[in-house]
This record gives sequence, structure tokens and C-alpha cells, in this order.
Amino acid sequence: MSAARILIIEDDMTLSDQIARLLEEKGFATEQCLDGKKGMLTAIHRSFDLILLDVLLPSLNGFSVLNQLRKVKQTPVMMITACGAEQERIEGYRKGADDYLPKPFNFTEMMLRVEALLRRSHLQSERANQSTQLKVDELYLDRNKQQVIFANEHVELTPIQFRLLWILLENQNEVMSKAYLYQSVLYRAFSRYDRSLDMHVSRIRKKLVDAGMSPERLATIHGKGYRFI
Repeated sequence: MSAARILIIEDDMTLSDQIARLLEEKGFATEQCLDGKKGMLTAIHRSFDLILLDVLLPSLNGFSVLNQLRKVKQTPVMMITACGAEQERIEGYRKGADDYLPKPFNFTEMMLRVEALLRRSHLQSERANQSTQLKVDELYLDRNKQQVIFANEHVELTPIQFRLLWILLENQNEVMSKAYLYQSVLYRAFSRYDRSLDMHVSRIRKKLVDAGMSPERLATIHGKGYRFI
């Protein structure tokens, strides 16, 4: 992961240089673009492991860049938005963003988000070569059969619930944000007024608890998301 190539599309030259320097200190290779049109062409015609994309850009805004990129590539994208701009974040997720970073941001948090997104992307890219089965202690999942077994007892889950549990198990001990799970599991943008993800998690937890699992293993991290321990 330390050799990952990261494209920074940010018109604030000082901020872009700061981000690039910090990423390079961690061993990442970076490239910078200061306007939307050049950033879009670079993102489409070059190969990157992650793109940091500002929303407000000259010549072409970040949403337009993302919209064009998603027509041809699925490179992970972290949007950089104004603090408190909830509508911008929702729009970004709707157009295919993988995460967002509100300005002003803490560089330590930025680095943690970058590393987490690269880990998830790496796992997803290897899925074709991975087993279709997943086992964590007494919990067993078979993706082909959509089968869940806990302590030799079958647990009936809907396809959405199975997909949600698979992602949580695949990223065991890592907090998965609601925004990421909405996009990866429900295939729609996150809204704080939408309780459907909470409902699915609650039902999965109840079914697993009924089968004998401790409820603490599927943890709600308030204000952040969920984690399977």
C-alpha cells in the first residue's frame, strides 16, 4: 500500500503541496492538478490508486470531474468539501464518491482515511482471487450459496443483510462508516434521516444473537458507523 499512486486535484496550491508532502513522507507517489479539466483528463488517462478531489475547482467542478470519471473508471475518490456542506457530500456519494474530507481538516485524520480507503480498495480488487467463503470463529458465510451459519445453526438473512454482514466481517475490527455502507450495500447516497441501514444491522444482530452470538460483537460506534469485533 505504501507504493500507492495518489492524484491530488486541488486548486489551493499551498494546501495541495502540503497534502503531497505528507503523503510522500509516508511513501506514497503523488501527482497534483490545480484545475478540474486537467484533473479529469489526468484521472482518466493515467492510472492511480486513489484520487483526492476538491469540489470547488476552476474550469470544471469536482462533481463534473467525478461524473466523467465514473463513466470509464472506478478509481477510489475522496471528495474534499467545505465544512458542514452536507448537500455537497450527498451529491458526491450519489455520483460515486467513496469518502469525503471536510475542510478544514486534521492531517492525521486525512492520512487515516486515505489508508483505510486504500485498504478497502485493495481488498475489493482481490475478491476475484479470494475464496467465496468467509469464517470468523463460529460464524461462517458462503457467498455463492448466500448461506450463513453460526455454531452449526443456519441463520436466514436477506441478500442485503448478507452483503452487509460480509463487508463487516471482511473488515473485522475496522469501523465502517455509514456513508460507505450505504453506497456499498444499499447502492444509494447516505442521508442522516434514513434509518434503513440501522434497521438492517439491528435485524442481523438479533438473528445472530438468537443463534448464540454475543450482541457486543456487532457494535454500533455512535456518530461513526459499525464494527464487527
